[in-house]
Amino acid sequence: MPQPLASQRPEWHALDGERVRELLRTPDSGLTAVEAEERLSDYGANALPVAPPTPWWRVLARQFVSPLIAILAIAAAITAAQQHWVDTAAIGMVLALNAALGFAQERKAEHDVRALQSLASTNALVLRDGVEHVIESAALVPGDLVKLESGAQVPADLRLIAVNGLSIDESMLTGESIAVAKGADPVAADAATGDRLSLAFSGTFVTSGRGTGIVVATGAETQLGAISGLVVGRASKTPLQKLTHALERRIGLIVLATIVFVFGVGLLSGYAVDEMFRTAVALAVATIPESLPIILTVAMSVGVSRMARRGAIVRTLPSVETLGSTTVIASDKTGTLTQNRLTVEQLWTAHGFESPTGPLSDLALQTLRGGALTNEAQRGHDGTLHGDAVDVAMAEAALATGAVHETERAADPVAHTPYEPQLRYSQTVRRRADGRSVLYVKGSPETLAAMSTSLWGEENGYSPGRVLEANETMAQEGLRVIAVAFRVLEPHEDATAALADPAGLTLLGMEGMADPPRPDVAAAIADCRRAGVAVKMITGDHPITAEAIARRLGIETSSPPLTGAEIAVLSDDELAARLTKTNVAARVSPQDKLRIVRILEDGPDTVAVTGDGVNDAPALRAAAIGVSMGRSGTDVAREASDLVLTDDNFTTIVHAIEQGRVTFAAIRKATFFLLSNGVAGVVALSINLILDQPLIFLPVQILWINLVTCGIQDIALALEPAEGRELHRPPRSRTEGVLSRTLWIRTFVTGVWMGAFVVLVYGWALHQGYDDQRARSLAMVTFVLFNFFQVGSARAEYKSLFALSPFRNKVLLATAVGAVVLLWAVMSWPVSAELLGLTQLSWAEWLGAGAVASTVLIIVELEKLARHMRGASR
Repeated sequence: MPQPLASQRPEWHALDGERVRELLRTPDSGLTAVEAEERLSDYGANALPVAPPTPWWRVLARQFVSPLIAILAIAAAITAAQQHWVDTAAIGMVLALNAALGFAQERKAEHDVRALQSLASTNALVLRDGVEHVIESAALVPGDLVKLESGAQVPADLRLIAVNGLSIDESMLTGESIAVAKGADPVAADAATGDRLSLAFSGTFVTSGRGTGIVVATGAETQLGAISGLVVGRASKTPLQKLTHALERRIGLIVLATIVFVFGVGLLSGYAVDEMFRTAVALAVATIPESLPIILTVAMSVGVSRMARRGAIVRTLPSVETLGSTTVIASDKTGTLTQNRLTVEQLWTAHGFESPTGPLSDLALQTLRGGALTNEAQRGHDGTLHGDAVDVAMAEAALATGAVHETERAADPVAHTPYEPQLRYSQTVRRRADGRSVLYVKGSPETLAAMSTSLWGEENGYSPGRVLEANETMAQEGLRVIAVAFRVLEPHEDATAALADPAGLTLLGMEGMADPPRPDVAAAIADCRRAGVAVKMITGDHPITAEAIARRLGIETSSPPLTGAEIAVLSDDELAARLTKTNVAARVSPQDKLRIVRILEDGPDTVAVTGDGVNDAPALRAAAIGVSMGRSGTDVAREASDLVLTDDNFTTIVHAIEQGRVTFAAIRKATFFLLSNGVAGVVALSINLILDQPLIFLPVQILWINLVTCGIQDIALALEPAEGRELHRPPRSRTEGVLSRTLWIRTFVTGVWMGAFVVLVYGWALHQGYDDQRARSLAMVTFVLFNFFQVGSARAEYKSLFALSPFRNKVLLATAVGAVVLLWAVMSWPVSAELLGLTQLSWAEWLGAGAVASTVLIIVELEKLARHMRGASR
């Protein structure tokens, strides 16, 4: 056997059928069984490579790769080495809970969207040894002769050698909603995928007609396999992951600097090495936001639950936040923005244009009737019409308006010729109630205008130019236009002869069809625009069709659509510049769409890609977040995506964007609370050492504040609901970290304020003659009450705390009050008080500490008010 022929990769669509037979050594009787077995051994099974599911242990291991988790593990090891088992157990619980939540969510999401693994049909009708056989499509090999029939799924890439009215739905590959009429003649070698009319692609569906083709590619060598190959690769990190890693590195430097500073100052102040080592380690643990990983997990898990209630399944936790930072949605048209079905939207007759949804003239009804009577749409077992999208649309419109009855439409015709691409029309002879036969013809307006001698209802003489002018007007609106004509046969005229020469027709009118937008999509796009998110439509449709749909959806179209032909000759810089000026790309291949997404991602944008077809899968994989359709979407698209819309509703994306922003806001608030308290601890201990006072906090007290007091409340902050107007603010900049510049300033101002006042309270207590234990107790109560008020101020980045109900986040209210009550209980019980080195305080001391701690709330509220006034004055 020579080198496998597929490796030669000729342009099969450009070759003559006989040349294809010669290259693939395919006789008229098909391959022999022996030849088929040999080629199967050479080429392998006709199946796409399928990635195995992620092992559970790998999903679990992924939960421990964060630098913050590594810092936590080191902290646990240090506390274990010091034999502080309570601290070790507390940190270990945080590690375990974080891993359990992340593991459970990823496994559940993988189960929810598990792909069906294959788009290949189960069986194929193949000619071998001169006999037709039904075999598993996996056994097909290059050179096999395959028969196609209406309703069949194409089992491999085929070079068609004979067709009879063959139309194939290729929307899953090209994104074009209208079925493609196929032929057996060669086409240009450089023809785009959607224009390779002599090929039938694996995974597509036959909508009407019949055909025979030679298998030219199987498995990974097919067009479907090439697209699947683009999906393979490591997914890029989400914006949140990048920001979190940057924050972790910054925290690591702060921790190192803190340890060195405190340890050095303590030694210079005369403290023992052992004591300062324990203090420095405790302060390092306090500075590390141990609960940040679990905050991220909790906040995103809450976002996952909220999104699921709105019809979106999240496959990976970071995807929750990514939509919140999205600046561009690159959306497929067919099946995403539109319904992936044709409907009659406009009619034209001698009376002019009419809408099928309004009152119709008799001329319009006769046009609809004629379109339904030369029609191959069949009613299936489910009661719906099936077949070519044009036939289904015309039949549905005629039935809905009463232009024809189902019994008349479904009756067997006297004679029929299906649509032929070379003729550009189909025709049917029907018997009327009076016994006369009528020839109905539908097809290209240009063809039928030339075949007609009159226009039904026209009194001023027939003008083909008027028909063509109306056709141009409808085409400019992105409509697929079909003309309908008829002729009453003479009493003894043979029906078959009439089909052979359908001349002398009377043109009834024309029907304009389009793939209608999904309900509420236009409003969702308007919401995106208000939220600062640009929507770019990327489709395989004709530029005129794409531009017309974009206008109907409210997508800005001041610049002409970008086309695949343009993309091929533009450099990356030129394409990037072009993308800033246009929101519509048409006649693009999957490779073009992938390139567009990568160029947008290389710029300042965070890109979400939506789609449902195999052609969308590479771009779904490459984008910051891929969003696929759960109902209409293909398994390949769902497998490549991060978010699956179970309701196939583009509007759900807007809700997801809002929830993503709410989720990130909750993470940001909790991070601000954690870091401000960490700063307060560093400031308090540093000033304490510089002033050469007795140690303000024992290591166990620092760990109590960090792990118990802060650790409870910051997790509850992750449950904080929306402040409101999330979609009225622009997306945050990609260069902006987890904390904004404003929150960093607020973090350091409040942290320094709290730390300084805790030292002042401690110094005052010592000056009043308090012993070290009582003074530490008062300082610790002050610090915990500072946390109580600070967590309240952290609930809203923009709004005043006093504009929020305390019961909006009942968990936070309970944990904030509970942290204070728990400290009081620990101080009141002699055993726990002795363990923590604390003592009971009077109510007057508690009230005094509360008055001091409430000042942090005043500081934050004044800052919010000043910022609000500055914004209002602009």
